[in-house]
Amino acid sequence: MLSAGCVIFFGLFLASKCDHSKPNIVFIVSDDQGFQDAGFRGSKILTPNIDKLAKNGVILDRHYVMPQCSPTRASLISGRYPIRTGFWKGNLKPTGEWGLNLNETTIPEMLKRNGYATHAVGKWHVGFYTYDHTPAKRGFDTFLGCYNGMQGYFKHNLKGLRDMREDYVVENGTLVDKIRWDLQGQYSTNVYTDRAVEIIEEHSNLSKEKPLFLYLAYTAPHIPFDVKREDIERLTSHMNSSSIKVRRYSAMISIMDEGIGRIVKALRKARLRKNTIIVFMSDNGASDPGPGSNYPYRSGKKSFLEGGVRSLSFVNSPLLEVTGYTNKHLHHVVDWFTTFQYLAGDQTHQVKKPQLPLDGYNIWSSISRNISSGRQEVLLNMEEADKIYGSTDNLAVIELETSPSGTTYEVRDWTKKNNFALIWSQWKLLVGDMHADQKGGFYENLQLYDLDTDPQEQNNVKDQHPYIVKTILERRPEYKKNMTMIYRRISTPQDKANTYWMPWRETEH
Repeated sequence: MLSAGCVIFFGLFLASKCDHSKPNIVFIVSDDQGFQDAGFRGSKILTPNIDKLAKNGVILDRHYVMPQCSPTRASLISGRYPIRTGFWKGNLKPTGEWGLNLNETTIPEMLKRNGYATHAVGKWHVGFYTYDHTPAKRGFDTFLGCYNGMQGYFKHNLKGLRDMREDYVVENGTLVDKIRWDLQGQYSTNVYTDRAVEIIEEHSNLSKEKPLFLYLAYTAPHIPFDVKREDIERLTSHMNSSSIKVRRYSAMISIMDEGIGRIVKALRKARLRKNTIIVFMSDNGASDPGPGSNYPYRSGKKSFLEGGVRSLSFVNSPLLEVTGYTNKHLHHVVDWFTTFQYLAGDQTHQVKKPQLPLDGYNIWSSISRNISSGRQEVLLNMEEADKIYGSTDNLAVIELETSPSGTTYEVRDWTKKNNFALIWSQWKLLVGDMHADQKGGFYENLQLYDLDTDPQEQNNVKDQHPYIVKTILERRPEYKKNMTMIYRRISTPQDKANTYWMPWRETEH
């Protein structure tokens, strides 16, 4: 919580650099984009707009996320680790009967109570089994996008059901959920960019005293690798030696980059740019194996090795004091809630909805001035069998992955899910049977890496540093105290009579 002095000081600082004290925030999330998959990281992929923003802003070198979509997004908008939100169980599947609990305060709810206009575009993926779990009921004034974790880029379908909708709440509190059949055939990345530009243009007509929060969660470059042939030729002709899958993936990122360029142009045209903070991050690493690259790091999506959890990230804003450098301080996706709370001057003691304990640090000064935020550790995740209701019924069928070719399942023994992954200073400890990669490999039961000297995590040094192992393991009981009990995954198939995805329960469990 901010003291009055902090709020006054920050207001005076911003007043010297912009028209009003609360900055606009444009938060852009890409989907399954690899750590190396932008020009400023050495890739051949054409990303001139991203490159310019990153090089003229602050590149975040140690910005950590979760290794999958839903847990990262839940942590982002709640400011809380997955152990608290229940997303430590993993990704949310289309028929999953759970989501971000309704007692969680979200970033848009927090910003809205501080006078912000709040809009969401793109991928939601933190629950929709009731309408109360959907974006327009979680603090966003409007939403255009998909509830699920993926969709076809032209038909906007998942498993044959449409998932492209426009949501908003009218004055009497009724939610309007409008399926956008008219957008079929339009490329979803461009649809999302068009809507983001429209929001900026509309906001420019409002009072300049009302700041904007725009959450733009692209589905690119997540599967399926849909892209027009002419765009592949136009954007990847210099990559003829690469496979067609790599070229498709690359073109999808380049189209997203073009959209980001349009958004920056719209901010300038609306005279909002000088008071806007742009944050860009990928929700996790690229799949490995796959067409993306997490070089120089090992593994990728679904792994707690660096390739899965070190995010391609940067911040750009005229409000930054120091720019044009790479920030190597430790940051985590949960930090954005606390940071935006500071920027908005939020006073939690004045709100009606109780604010649950946050796990983030205010990292604004760390990014703006290249100093430590005070964060010394990051909990990547932990799993405990006795935190699952009904865990005496040991075997559970888990829906692992939905793809255009179908769904795969695994029978897992929940009693073996006692895993722990934590970064402390330059050390990373991995405990348990968590997947090391998507090739079926597993971690050894206990691994310790020195990320300063071995960022590729090739040398397990647990035997050389027993004190470090002991020190990190001693943190585990404290984290366990804060874990949320969860139910085994419940799935309810959608009614096949429907032609689109929709909530199917009236109230939260």
